[in-house]
Amino acid sequence: MTHRTLLALGFAIMFPALAATASAADFSVQLNVGPPPVVVEEAPPPRAGYVWAQGYWDYDHGHHVWRKGHWEHERKGQHWANGAWTEREGHWYLSRGHWEHEHAG
Repeated sequence: MTHRTLLALGFAIMFPALAATASAADFSVQLNVGPPPVVVEEAPPPRAGYVWAQGYWDYDHGHHVWRKGHWEHERKGQHWANGAWTEREGHWYLSRGHWEHEHAG
């Protein structure tokens, strides 16, 4: 095999692993300006097999954007962490809604 073929084969093998790592990563946003006031959404009644993901202010292309609440399919052994902003030393950090594994104990 040529060097170019080996290089292409290496990328073909590595790319799916890199893509899976990137999609599982907890991406966050850091700003010097906090989000607007939370929009109050009334949560609907419980629905079997689903959890309610509350709406939150996201940050997209230089603007805060309200992401409405929605249903997520329940995942055994995991719980839904709603999207939220936190302020630390004058900087605002966004944690988007995501699934977290339950801790044993």
